Amino acid sequence: MQQEIYYHSSVGIGGRVGSQQYRENFGQRVEETVNRYEVLHLVKRVGKELGFTARMIQLLDYYINYTRDLDWEEGGQPIIYQSLAKTALDMGVNERQIQYLEKALFDAGALTWNDSGNHKRYGQRCPETGAILYAYGVDLTPLANMKGELESKLHDKLLYDQAWLDTKRQISYYRSQIRACIAEGAAREDDRVGDWQRAYDDIAVQIRTYIKLPALRELLDQHKAMYDALAGELAHNDVKQKTDISSCSDANNCAHYKYPKNKKSNKLDTRKAKPQSLSEESSNENGEDEDNPMTSSGLQHITLTQALSATSERFQSYLPLEEKGIGWDTFIDAAYRLKGELGISQTAWASACQVLGRSGAALCVLLTDQATQREFNRAEKPAAYFNGMIDRARVGGLKLHNSIFGILKNENRN
Repeated sequence: MQQEIYYHSSVGIGGRVGSQQYRENFGQRVEETVNRYEVLHLVKRVGKELGFTARMIQLLDYYINYTRDLDWEEGGQPIIYQSLAKTALDMGVNERQIQYLEKALFDAGALTWNDSGNHKRYGQRCPETGAILYAYGVDLTPLANMKGELESKLHDKLLYDQAWLDTKRQISYYRSQIRACIAEGAAREDDRVGDWQRAYDDIAVQIRTYIKLPALRELLDQHKAMYDALAGELAHNDVKQKTDISSCSDANNCAHYKYPKNKKSNKLDTRKAKPQSLSEESSNENGEDEDNPMTSSGLQHITLTQALSATSERFQSYLPLEEKGIGWDTFIDAAYRLKGELGISQTAWASACQVLGRSGAALCVLLTDQATQREFNRAEKPAAYFNGMIDRARVGGLKLHNSIFGILKNENRN
């Protein structure tokens, strides 16, 4: 009797130090049949969130492969009774390191021990069924019973990861918008471009996964604020430029050639647009605006609905999934990103913005994209095709509205 008390004392000669967790795990059985490799997969997915290191998971993987499926059935007890020395040799470390890893896995709630009197690890299986008859060693029953916790943790992790990726994607979206604004400003030789570029460089930090979601959302707010400021400056310049080239006195009756604000319609009007005001009709008759590429190209006759309806599947892949929030700025950004896939250079884009504005440049990308996918007379060199349209626009030979209406007419016919 005295020997038993001595063995379990804290100053004993080999007894494992007891704890509440150790006592609770003692004699546990698998509560519900689980797939051992599914549990291991969950640990690998959320291990870091629960304190599992790469070395801990490696040892856990090694131990799980020494068990059998029937050990993980309800009422079972997956015990690894291989000697500590053999495990250490297989892992390429010493016994003390294996013990440290086991202790860490125990603290994480993934294992316990089913000890023999002298802490030797041994056991025997039934030759016929393979079931464990008796075994002393590492017990993975706690891991089997924490499957629900692992699944819950994985669910939370997936939600966090999705929010992180969505925020990163929005930052990328605003970055492309900001770069497009800066490029347009440079094409216009705006004196403020240098200040804009320096301000952008301050927030254009490289996004890495170590950046936590709150910090990432703060970075997104900074990008939104900068884009709103730049877009406001450019829109102000657009309004001023439009006033200089148009004699229209009624703003509600004039079509804005860069940022049209047409009323939403469920029908596509593919007929040739009629002059919207007497002043506009007079301007066309007198030829006052014929030398302006933005007017001669027919930009004022194209609505956002028509432009979106004329896009290809490739172009649409760059647009948001929900059409409700799509505006001209979103359409322009999609074209800006698509231009890289088509091989259109930044210089060509800036030149197009200077001649036709951002919306006109975006429509040229749309038509270039469609030209590379048509069945007959396909454009083999998209960059050259795009530059050719800009050259025609400079001399008043580009008719964007006719091309857009032609695409819509063919689609309606099909």
